Amino acid sequence: MLRVSLAVIVVSAALSMSHASDQTTVAPLTPAQSEFFEQKIRPVLVKHCYECHSAEAKGLNQLKAGLMLDSRQGLLVGGDSGAAVVPKKPEESLLLEALRYDTFKMPPKGKLPDAVIADFETWIKHGALDPRDGKGPVKTAGIDLVAGRTHWAYRPVLPVPPPAVKRADWALDSVDRYILQKLEARNLEPAADADKTTLIRRIYFDLIGLPPTLDQIDAFVNDSSPNAYPRIVDQLLASPQFGERWGRHWLDVVRYGESLTLRGFILPEAWRYRDYVIQSFNADRPYNQFLVEQVAGDLIPANPATDTLAEQQRRFVATTFLMLGNTNLEEQDKVQLRMDVVDEQLDVISKGFLAQTITCARCHDHKFDPIPTRDYYALAGILRNAKSLEHANVSKWLEFPLPVEPALNDLLKQHETAIAAVSEKIKLAREAIRGLASNGTGSAENFIVGPQSLPGVTVDDIQAKRVGEWKHSQFSKRYIGDGYLHDLDKDKGQKTLTFQPDQLKAGMYEVRLAYLSGSNRSPAVPVTVFSADGEKTITVNQQIDPPLEGRFISLGKYRFEQSGQGFVIVANEGTKGHVVADAVQFLPLDMVDTSANAPVLKKPGAASTPETLDKQRLLELAGLKKPGILSAAEILAKQRVVEIADLEKQLQALKASGPRRPMFMSVQEEKVIDDCPVHIRGTVHNLGEKVPRGFLQVASWSANPAFSSGQSGRMELGAWLADRQNPLTPRVMVNRIWHWLLGSGIVRTVDNFGTTGEAPSDPELLDHLAADFVSHEWSIKAVVRKIVLSRTYRLSSVASPDMERDDPENRLFGRSRRRRLDSECLLDSMLSVSGQIDFQAGGAGIRPGTDSDFSYEVLTTRRAVYWPVLRNSLPEILTAFDFPDPSMVGGQRNVSTVASQALFLMNSQFVRQQSQMTARRLLREPQLDLDGQIELAFRLVLGRLPSHSERVQSVKYVSIANLESEQQKLERWSRFVQALFGTLDFRYVD
Repeated sequence: MLRVSLAVIVVSAALSMSHASDQTTVAPLTPAQSEFFEQKIRPVLVKHCYECHSAEAKGLNQLKAGLMLDSRQGLLVGGDSGAAVVPKKPEESLLLEALRYDTFKMPPKGKLPDAVIADFETWIKHGALDPRDGKGPVKTAGIDLVAGRTHWAYRPVLPVPPPAVKRADWALDSVDRYILQKLEARNLEPAADADKTTLIRRIYFDLIGLPPTLDQIDAFVNDSSPNAYPRIVDQLLASPQFGERWGRHWLDVVRYGESLTLRGFILPEAWRYRDYVIQSFNADRPYNQFLVEQVAGDLIPANPATDTLAEQQRRFVATTFLMLGNTNLEEQDKVQLRMDVVDEQLDVISKGFLAQTITCARCHDHKFDPIPTRDYYALAGILRNAKSLEHANVSKWLEFPLPVEPALNDLLKQHETAIAAVSEKIKLAREAIRGLASNGTGSAENFIVGPQSLPGVTVDDIQAKRVGEWKHSQFSKRYIGDGYLHDLDKDKGQKTLTFQPDQLKAGMYEVRLAYLSGSNRSPAVPVTVFSADGEKTITVNQQIDPPLEGRFISLGKYRFEQSGQGFVIVANEGTKGHVVADAVQFLPLDMVDTSANAPVLKKPGAASTPETLDKQRLLELAGLKKPGILSAAEILAKQRVVEIADLEKQLQALKASGPRRPMFMSVQEEKVIDDCPVHIRGTVHNLGEKVPRGFLQVASWSANPAFSSGQSGRMELGAWLADRQNPLTPRVMVNRIWHWLLGSGIVRTVDNFGTTGEAPSDPELLDHLAADFVSHEWSIKAVVRKIVLSRTYRLSSVASPDMERDDPENRLFGRSRRRRLDSECLLDSMLSVSGQIDFQAGGAGIRPGTDSDFSYEVLTTRRAVYWPVLRNSLPEILTAFDFPDPSMVGGQRNVSTVASQALFLMNSQFVRQQSQMTARRLLREPQLDLDGQIELAFRLVLGRLPSHSERVQSVKYVSIANLESEQQKLERWSRFVQALFGTLDFRYVD
């Protein structure tokens, strides 16, 4: 028996070692996989682990636990405790266990943020894909920029004349000659031309994102003139819907979102940037100008003689581009936060405009491309000089007033003066109460209150479940209830307080922690909120006064279920200094007013208005615990409290009734302009030498300009991006245009032109288009028109057997690519077919008064581009059909085919509603017989007539409806339309 068991162990060990060995020689990673490792995993390992777990540490006799994490093999083989990572099994991976501080606690200096741990869990779940060669880091002599410039993407754009071809009569323009040359070299015949019904549906979706109407289809099909198609193209390019379709493409690239994942914060002015993009595409604003405005529009000096107010507003709004990142505003290391924002901005600029992964060089020279770390900090230095946040416990993005017409400006000033006058009265009344407090009466913020007197549900410290020894105190006289608790600054990591409310109704609440600040308090207290959406840990600096009413700090807005397991845990793990807890308040969102700079409580009801405040409540507000005879000072305090309540009511009414000054999100030049030092291993607190501001050397064919000491350098950055000699900018954009029109780029990795991306299938065609783009003054519409008028664009998607065999991926573009419509086109098509689509353009899409994006429901029939892009609450129809992650550069969408898409089309309330409205539309055609109604349904939904078998099956299904009641008839026709919405021909365009 022992021998059998021993044999099993030996075999298992051998298999385990074999598995580890196999994992050290994996297939090359995809660009996305490599990018995830380089941005999310390697920097953390370098910063927090290599010091004790690397070949370098081993060479210095400092290796700990025999574990080396600087190679793929080191992770898989592990150290003294076994394998550090088991691919696809995070629960068995010791590295993740250590990061979570479960059994091991690594890094020993402090637990990493939850987001970082989540990245490692995701990485392990997907196989712990690691591009490192298993040999550890190799010291290099540096990056050879001369050799780097031989890579195709960094060479100057040198167009080659269109090649000669055998079938010159087939080519309609220069694009076709490049395509035909490749096909002829392989002895392949291009596909036939697409029929007119197919072509008009294709061009409508590609240029405006909507299906053609029946009249538009008939007019084009019946027009035999040679100018019929070019005329349609020009009409669509001039349509306002062109900007809506192509603006949405750009919003993918620039990670457009209208909220932050953190606490569901709404970005109320983000929509202005969306409208700016749509208007820019409609106006065919030169692409080089478009880029400069987004990077430095606020710095472009206004010309009073030529610039209109609208042009000045446009340039200011354009720089909202820099502010759209999904930033963690709660990061307490503000130096780290500042550089994280810069890194995110540089990431979207480098991938979106240049198709380069520059941010991989934040911690070290780029592992694959000729991008040294110095280039990263030369560029980062420019963006670092542009202030993006106002720092606080929870930092805040910056908003500024837009310039407006003089008459409106005067009206706004009058309204703001009235608001300022009332605000000043409130301030003076509060100061008066504080003066009375110095005489012993207490202030509105410095008194003891009972939990029952506070709105919402308040859990006092005496109700909290304690783990460990907590000291009860009444030293500071501004607590809630009978006192407060602190941890004695002892036994760190062994004490918690759990605040769990009783009978909390389902809904959204702002959760607030009450504590008493002091210099001996901990600057980083972990407070975890458990809600219906999961758990979230917030770090609270208790050395800073609570910002709300001098008592509370907001922990965010959360959703709780009736009788659900909602609670808050205050812990002393990893803290230095006293940890204090007084109470936790669960405040319904309808009782929170965030219109002021510092959120204040709305009056919870009539019982709390100045007119109905009873004596006991006034005494509590004035600082007295028990009713009694009032002194003169106490009477004055009482009167001031009532006065403040009345003034706050006036202030709220003023803000609600008057005009609102238009605001926009943007950056602001720092007061001190400076170059950025290299951050050794990417660590903000380990600085090396300063790097002069500059650009990507390998893509620069002229010397850096002299940077101004009074500005950030964003103007110079914009000029470099828009330089005609920049080899990347025009190539990247024309490749994107080709991708959006033909379904695949000439370079298929549209966001990565580096060595880990793909090479162009036709470099000559790419450069021809790029040169033509620049020569036509960077006109996007000119490039679009050139491509869609080519014969290549107009080909059928039906390929010959030879083409299917020799070019199965259509890399030669010898046929059209059958493409699934994206989520917005599907949504807009349903609304268009049902007759419900609302073509209102521009403006805010989020309902006024929305405080959080959690569980937000879209209630509009506008085009999808105007639906709010809320990072915590994307509509299901968008996510089901591969809407891109709005926190990432998304030049190329995934195209999945999964069962959930079919289930969505079968069960979605939105789809059922549009099916019913379309059915009503069909039944409102009394002049049509059953066959005519079926034909109309097919043409409306699919853009074509039914086949014979489709007609037979359709008649068989809907003919029964004539024998049913009107309601049953409508239901049957609705299901019939819904079946058409579920077909491949609706979801795909040929």
